[in-house]
Amino acid sequence: MRRDSRLSRMLHVLIHMDRHEGAATSETIARMLDANPVVIRRTMAGLREKGYVRSGKGHGGGWTLGRSLQEMTLLDIYQAVGEPPVFAMGPACDSPQCLVEQAVDAALADAFAEAEKLLLERFGHVTLADIAEDFEARLSRRSGLALQAGSGCAP
Repeated sequence: MRRDSRLSRMLHVLIHMDRHEGAATSETIARMLDANPVVIRRTMAGLREKGYVRSGKGHGGGWTLGRSLQEMTLLDIYQAVGEPPVFAMGPACDSPQCLVEQAVDAALADAFAEAEKLLLERFGHVTLADIAEDFEARLSRRSGLALQAGSGCAP
């Protein structure tokens, strides 16, 4: 089963947009993600409906942030991209009349529901600014290592 990467891809885009001067076109975003601009426009439209991004037409148009990264959580973006399935695993439906399968599916459904609830609750506490801060720290460490390597120091 193919994983749904809309959430991670849109988080990626939004953090880049925060650092991008001016509007980002669908074509620019599509090149960054190796995706089709039509798919980007469709996905970004869900973010626009929620006010997370704005779009402009014509020369100089494109996508800009509608809110600061501090005002957006993982949960917000998860919901805006259509609430894709959280887990690739799920109950079987090979023999729905089988009582064993019913018991197994009931146990799995309860466990998955509880895990999803905890995950989505956590999503609500993580802002995009938190992720951007982690990015900045990683960039700083990488830059420091590059400087050390360039000066002949062992990292």
